[in-house]
Order: sequence, then C-alpha cells, then structure tokens
Amino acid sequence: MPYIKRDIEKTLLRISSQFKVVLVTGPRQVGKTTIMKRLMEGSDRKYVTLDDVVARDLAKNDPASFVKIYTPPVFIDEVQYAPELFSYIKMQVDERQKNGDYWLSGSQVFRLMRGVSESLAGRIGLLDLFTLSQNEIYNHKECKPLDTDFDNLKARAESIPDATPTDIFTRIYNGGMPQVITGGAESRDRFYESYIRTYLERDVRDLSGSIDALKFHRFMVAVVARTAQLVNFKAIADDAEIDQVTAKNWLNILETLGLIFYLHPYSNNLLKRTIKSPKLYFYDSGLVAYLAKWNSVETLMNGAQSGAILENFVASEIKKGYHNCGQTPHLHYFRNKDSKEIDLLWEANGTLYPLEIKKTSSPDIRLTKVFRLLEKSGKILGNGGIVCLYDNFAPLDSDNFIIPIRCV
Repeated sequence: MPYIKRDIEKTLLRISSQFKVVLVTGPRQVGKTTIMKRLMEGSDRKYVTLDDVVARDLAKNDPASFVKIYTPPVFIDEVQYAPELFSYIKMQVDERQKNGDYWLSGSQVFRLMRGVSESLAGRIGLLDLFTLSQNEIYNHKECKPLDTDFDNLKARAESIPDATPTDIFTRIYNGGMPQVITGGAESRDRFYESYIRTYLERDVRDLSGSIDALKFHRFMVAVVARTAQLVNFKAIADDAEIDQVTAKNWLNILETLGLIFYLHPYSNNLLKRTIKSPKLYFYDSGLVAYLAKWNSVETLMNGAQSGAILENFVASEIKKGYHNCGQTPHLHYFRNKDSKEIDLLWEANGTLYPLEIKKTSSPDIRLTKVFRLLEKSGKILGNGGIVCLYDNFAPLDSDNFIIPIRCV
C-alpha cells in the first residue's frame, strides 16, 4: 500500500526529542503502526507488536524479561494489551535518562491512560492520530491549523487546489481511512463492513464485557443519524432498542476508541450557558456515509442530512488540523436561550473566533450577525467567517470572510 505522508510526522519527532517515551493513540486502521515504522527506517530502533501472542504473553507474565530482550530504542505496538509493562519501562527510562527511548502505540485510550498516569507521568508525550485529513490526501501542504487572519487565509486559499461541491462531497463520501483512500472506491463498502464486524464489535465487547451485534449496529445507525446534533441519549436508546445506560456506555466506548468527539457549549461568567448538552461528531465521514446507507456521492450530496454531515466534516478537519500540528484546540459551539447558534468557535489568548458552516455556494453576510452575541462575553471578538461551498476566498466585511471548505 503506498505511503501517504502524515502531517503529524514533525510533531511526533519533536515530541520524541523532548520526552523519554512517546505514546501514539487513535482508532484502529488509521496508520499508527505505518507512520511510526516509516519514521524509524534507517535507525537501530527495534520493533515488536503485542498482537504477536508470544510477545504479548512475555510482556504480561514476565515484563522484566521483556524489557531486557527488547532494549531501547524500541517501538512497542499495541501496548494496551500489556499495561504491566509501564512500571518496567519507567525503571528503564529513569536509569537511562535518554529522550525517545520508547515509542508506544495503542488503540484503547482509557485503558492506556490508566497505566500512563500511574507509571509514566512526566516522562511521556502523548499524541492522537486520526483518519487522514484532506490536507494529507489532496493538498499536500505544510501542516497549519486554520487561522482566520486575512493574510494567512488568502495565502492558504491561493496555495490549495480548487475543489467543486461534488469534489467536497466525494471527499466526505470516501472518508479518510488509509485503506479506503489507497484501495479505491470499490473497496469502501467492503472495508467498512469488515471494520465494524472485525474491530468495533470486538473492541466494544472487550471494553463492555458483552454485546448484541444487531443492537450495536442499530445503535451506530442511530448515532450517525444525529451527527452534528445535540446528544439525546433517550432518542438513541429508543432507536437502538436499548436502555439509556447502555447507550451512554456505548457512546463512551466510541469516544474511547477515537471514533467520535464532542463540541461542548461555550460559556463564561458574563455569557451564561443556556444549553448544557454537547454536540456529537465523527472523525471519519466515510464511516458516517456507510452507516447512513448513502450509496453514491449524489445521494449524499442531495440528501436531507447533507448539511449536517458537511458540518461534521468541517469540524473534524479543523480539529484534526490542530492535533496534527501538536496543538490542542479549545473548540466549542454557542447557542443562547433563543436558539440562536454559532456552529463553531474557538478561544485563544482572550479572543473568540466564530465560524458558521453552511451548505451554500452563495453565502450571505447576514449569517455573521449572530457573531455579535459574543460581544457580551467580555472577550475580544476576532475575525470570523462562513465556511461553505463557494470556492474562492473573499472578505464579507473587514472582520469576516468566506472560507472555502477545501481550506479548512
């Protein structure tokens, strides 16, 4: 399978130079092993995977011997299977005092975090890897998170290839799983069917103890139907014919596995929050399209849920862009008691940057009037914009811009 250069590469190498241990987590099949093996080419770093039952048995039952056999520098893959290793790795790195000694990867984040917090706090740099971004697949530009500064946006738009609305929805339909992107459209349905049955159901069973495969599939479809919407546990539970406790537990597992994320409502002491529920998003739009049974780009593009999945795609791309560059974005949405909403905003250095995300090729400046609600926040209101299907970057006024979706 051809290698697609990942935006996170520089961040991973930088973290490796700063910490004794690097842990890369993320969903299965997004390329954690591939990128780390690529970056260790030409070095003397050893590789061992705990998918190998012999290596896993040694790591779990005799971790002292394991760390003696697999001496640093070493890359230990699927480390979640043997949390017993963490205390022995701690002893090794404390003795050697050498940055980058251990590279670790794993898929089940919460299980890994428990071992890390107990044994490797202060010694480990943590990175999340998600599905491929449109910058990695289509743009091949230096990794830079979205910035609403006029000059930066203008330069970004000029350097990134054009993309029609059909192009954008094709990107959404295909998603960002490396095997789908490199294997062609004909592999898409086959991949996602196998992904759900082979990985998701197994991981859910591993984390929750039991699973009814039919109910879990109905649950996934119910969640997909509410992407970019407020979380409603009762509605999801009713559609999946499960109880609300199970719905909450399974949503927690999807978040644990790096498949979904939440945007929480923005509030501060001056701008009271009236909505408490988060909004739910998927990192991979291809999984959404598959579970929603859109069987072509055209049906997706013209469907009733096309605006929601477009918002999902944009929010995910912005979040991935920040993570890939080693930054943690403080992303939110805003909704007041009158149900006036700002789709996405982030806070940096006391400034709020608002965005509306719309399925339109003719954005109207009146869409930015809602941004004025943030003036009561006590924060500086920075440049905002409308992220939409219009392909050219353009100012709406001195503070707000049209931002093509290809640029996020």
